Amino acid sequence: MADSKVTKKAMADALKQLSVDMPYAKISIGNICKQCNMSRKTFYYHFKDKEDLVNWIFETEFVAYAREHIYESVWDGVEDLLQYFYSNRVFYRKILAHEGQNSFSLYFNELIRSVFIQQLQSIIGNTAGRDVQINFIADGMVCMLKRWIAEAECLPPELLIREIEIGAKAMAAYIAQTLPQKDLSDCEQA
Repeated sequence: MADSKVTKKAMADALKQLSVDMPYAKISIGNICKQCNMSRKTFYYHFKDKEDLVNWIFETEFVAYAREHIYESVWDGVEDLLQYFYSNRVFYRKILAHEGQNSFSLYFNELIRSVFIQQLQSIIGNTAGRDVQINFIADGMVCMLKRWIAEAECLPPELLIREIEIGAKAMAAYIAQTLPQKDLSDCEQA
């Protein structure tokens, strides 16, 4: 492992350890540096702020794995994502509760949007309302994840994904039945 990655990993471990006993908002760069015996200068050499460190943790622990993994369906990818959050729920419960500039919630929402843009492109094409539709799905996913992870006794991921899948299929069936045929043909042409 290169020195830079070792340093970043030590800072990530320090943040995770601190988050066990402290609210995320109360953890300072100074706390992180003290926990891993590094200087603030070293921290700022690698990260612009602690939110950047949180994003790095997610990117190295989940995103890198997901990019190398071939999923048979979107549901398999979502289940892996939920399993990751569930395994790290003590940490992400605090991280996802924090809102504001550069928050993980904003980063995660943009990441989800980019995934759904790719997935939905073949289904809805470049329709005028595409951004609204993608925002609806991404915002719903992030909100659901935050609510789920905040629960003291959250459902295990394999049960949650089945409930989401059942709900999504039921909603799709309802929409298909209630949309006027003209709207359905518009979707098929896109």
